[in-house]
Amino acid sequence: MLALAEAGPASLSARRIAGRMAIPSRFLPHVLRDLLRANLIEARIGRTGGYCLATSPDRVSLLEIVHAAEGDPPDPTCILGGGPCAGSGTCAVHEAFAAGRAAMTERLATTTLAQVASRS
Repeated sequence: MLALAEAGPASLSARRIAGRMAIPSRFLPHVLRDLLRANLIEARIGRTGGYCLATSPDRVSLLEIVHAAEGDPPDPTCILGGGPCAGSGTCAVHEAFAAGRAAMTERLATTTLAQVASRS
């Protein structure tokens, strides 16, 4: 997504994206498929085809990208690996980690692809 945001309206081939972002070429098609399914990118066919953003980078949050590539997050589980939170109570670090998770989610939701692209 970052490579596509930096490319502007131009299309980039999967090979170019992989090279620019140092992503293994075997892994990238899976990510591109997920981004296509989420309608975050478009595929253009033809000699000058490739991939481009489906919408302006200032309208795409990092959280949308993460969810597209990795799926919706699972239900929060105990940071201790199913420890005390799995039962009726909560562990000693539950509130701190829950607040941290919420803060990270909020930050990803309010940070746009355009903001990140402007820093690269």
